[in-house]
Amino acid sequence: MRTTRWSRKRKIAAAVCGVLLAGTSAFAATNWVVGLNGGSSGEAQSSVVANLTIGATSGGTNQLYPGGTGDVTVSISNPNPFPVTITALQLPTNTTYATGYTTSTLTTTQTGCLSTTPSDVVWNFSTATSGSSHTLTSALTVAASGQANNPLVVTLTNDASMTAAAPAACAGTYFSMPSLTGITATGGAAVATASPATDAWTS
Repeated sequence: MRTTRWSRKRKIAAAVCGVLLAGTSAFAATNWVVGLNGGSSGEAQSSVVANLTIGATSGGTNQLYPGGTGDVTVSISNPNPFPVTITALQLPTNTTYATGYTTSTLTTTQTGCLSTTPSDVVWNFSTATSGSSHTLTSALTVAASGQANNPLVVTLTNDASMTAAAPAACAGTYFSMPSLTGITATGGAAVATASPATDAWTS
């Protein structure tokens, strides 16, 4: 009887072939279809909402006179990481008066033309009720924090009013308008309004 001996090379070749076959079986197993359990999810977080700041700034061309109206210029800052769109402003009462100043820096008050004198300068269309809401002619969108057009400078055309009883000391005066009581606004994706802008409310 003849015994066949495998050479060393043949043994190595057989072992490699066995490994290759085993590897092929393992690869085929990874091609099985795998599904997803219901309720699988991830985590996200929404940003907090911060209030806007509306401040006085110089500008506007229509100046006040007794019995007339004039422009008010404001600077609106949005600290949020998303745009904010303003559609209306809420005003103080029509007996809440502006304070007069000697220069546009609003640092030195004008003697005889203070809110308590009174100056007789108020927000146009304000009423006897504090918080009356007045819709803007066009919505204003303030860009997200750090973006262009934030702060947004807006001239509110003819939205200051001076009564016929305004004292003579208020001639040639700059006014810090009474604080607004609120805004109507929404946050979310929107195209920012270009600064400077012009807007108004008409009732």
